[in-house]
Amino acid sequence: MNFIKIKKITLLLMIIWLGLINQVLSFENKILLKINNEIVTSVDLLNEVNYLRMINKKFNNLEKKAIFEISKKSIIREKIKYIELSKYFEDLNLENKYYNALFTNFLNRLNLNSESELKKLVNEYNFPYELIEEKLKIDFFWNQLILNKFSKDIKIDEEEIRNKVTQNSYQKEFLISEIFFNLKKNEKLLEKFETIKKEIKLNGFGNAALVHSISSSSDNNGKLGWIKNNSMSKKIKEEIQKTSLGNFTNPIVIPGGFLILMVEDERETKIETNVEQEVDLITKEIANKQLNQFSNIYLNKVRKEIQINEF
Repeated sequence: MNFIKIKKITLLLMIIWLGLINQVLSFENKILLKINNEIVTSVDLLNEVNYLRMINKKFNNLEKKAIFEISKKSIIREKIKYIELSKYFEDLNLENKYYNALFTNFLNRLNLNSESELKKLVNEYNFPYELIEEKLKIDFFWNQLILNKFSKDIKIDEEEIRNKVTQNSYQKEFLISEIFFNLKKNEKLLEKFETIKKEIKLNGFGNAALVHSISSSSDNNGKLGWIKNNSMSKKIKEEIQKTSLGNFTNPIVIPGGFLILMVEDERETKIETNVEQEVDLITKEIANKQLNQFSNIYLNKVRKEIQINEF
């Protein structure tokens, strides 16, 4: 009896996904979007759907409409990055040693051990293997562009960090997820927040991040991992400290938009490492966080200069 039920459930899931894929294929060979001179076809959109399904298993839990909206948002974001990068780089070629490092990080992100495992996974999700390299290179060069443009704007007080590390033998850390968003024209913050809260209540914070967050962390359900208390800004630290475990903050105003943080867990770790190593680690965390904010701000700025047509 259980075997019959499992077969029925499996068949039902196959039918649902076949219906989803057929919906895209019914528009095959049609142009869906034109982003400046970059064309997005129904096949491109289907590939993006499959890519997001592959790197984030929770993606399959979303409604069909949400899946396509998120995939469309993702591919638009990537095309805008590509258009902007073409102004600064003649091509996106990388030396093997740099690409190999990128590729290894990508495997680790997917908990894979080898290229053969990745090829097997790619086949399961019907995603063109050659597009992996393209996506990794766009991300790499975009990060380089942001670093080149904004590294001088990173503000870190290393002496203050060093003093905090020295004074505290135990360091509090929080397991954090984020939803970073901005408002459309005439959209009100309270109404947007209520919409996001409803999504969180219905489908969980991770799915809400997929639907509403414009940060690159949305591909990983908004997860930021363990964040050290002394690497947070004063404003964020205050909001985190008054938010109980399993709950999320009110929208926090930051450069480029608004931030909602989910506090999933907390812990204290004894600082046994070399003070200078700890300072260096915290400094890098702060720098990466600031660069991520600069990236979101710059992407939004570039997007305003891009012409996007839907067909």
